[in-house]
Amino acid sequence: MVSLGNGLLLSWGVFIDEYDANVYPGQLTELTWIGSLWYCLTNISGPFYIYMASKVDDRYIVAVSCLLSTLAMMMASLTNSVWQLYITQGIMSGIGSSLPWFSCMRGPQMWFSKHRGFAVGLTMSASGAGGRSFSYVTRACFNTIGYRWALRVLGFMQFGLLAVASITCWRLNPPAKNVPIVDVGDLKNKKFLVLLFIHFIGNFAFYIPSGFVPSFTRHLNLDPWLGANLSAIMSTFLFFSKIIIGYISDRVGRFNMAVICCSVSCIAHLAVWLTATSEGSMWAFAVLYGFFGGGYISMITAVIVEVVGLDRVESGTGWTFFAWSFGGLLGQPVAAAIVDRNGGDSRDYQGAIIFAGCLFFASASASMILRVVQGGWKIFKKV
Repeated sequence: MVSLGNGLLLSWGVFIDEYDANVYPGQLTELTWIGSLWYCLTNISGPFYIYMASKVDDRYIVAVSCLLSTLAMMMASLTNSVWQLYITQGIMSGIGSSLPWFSCMRGPQMWFSKHRGFAVGLTMSASGAGGRSFSYVTRACFNTIGYRWALRVLGFMQFGLLAVASITCWRLNPPAKNVPIVDVGDLKNKKFLVLLFIHFIGNFAFYIPSGFVPSFTRHLNLDPWLGANLSAIMSTFLFFSKIIIGYISDRVGRFNMAVICCSVSCIAHLAVWLTATSEGSMWAFAVLYGFFGGGYISMITAVIVEVVGLDRVESGTGWTFFAWSFGGLLGQPVAAAIVDRNGGDSRDYQGAIIFAGCLFFASASASMILRVVQGGWKIFKKV
């Protein structure tokens, strides 16, 4: 339920397309900061989560998120300027999403061992289902009842989903005692630093497609509904890929799958999206990136416990997802600045696509280094 609720993040591209075209035209760079604050703050509580969870039960943390997330959307529906959306849909909603996220991430890593990759993938796949549903709901609301009621409808949906999560979120083990506010022990692990870099650099690129594919289709003079459909299809394949790739990784190796998913995500950007000029080519990119991009997120999460050990999985998960904050905050604004660097209607989407593709190449290279350090150079070894 938590991942499904957080699937709302994947519908941001539909929001920014509507805001840019009909609500706050000509302010694309300013608008991207709403989503950036949202993405950044969704992971901001990582280093502090274990301390919070040692003082307060997970169910209460999720309950606070339920109320804050709903309030954020309701307040966003009353705004009249971009800076007010920074506070509501950006900051408030981001913090509301952050509170339950780490309960969702650490749970399957603690409850499962042999099938950990499959369990993590299954858990995270719900964000794809949420992204698909929210993309269609959002576009339908825009076209019928307007963007203000779209925000309210999504707020009510979040309330229902997170309310269920707050009731059903159970820990495997009791919380640790005498937990420091911030535990920096994992930063002494060299392999973990490589993994931290992968999370850090990859998130600068990960949300660029979800944020810019809808506006890119409008740039190609295609039907605006295509943007919502592409966001939905990416989310659909995110859903299936996290399950399928998670299942396969338990058999061929999670580090191996991390390298493959990073590499194919890079290829999807530089060979498919970069050359796209038609509806068909955009569908191809949405399918390819949705599948392997979703697998990428699952795999770099599933290997955390293998790098830091089960006893430090909570701290490791907190730090790696905290590393997402920087890419979440700056990734889309940097891409938007590249898109708008020529000014006017002459938008440079190709520059932004190359930027994202090169970042995935860096992630793939770092994943390969981590795989070799973990398991050696033997190509067909399960690592």
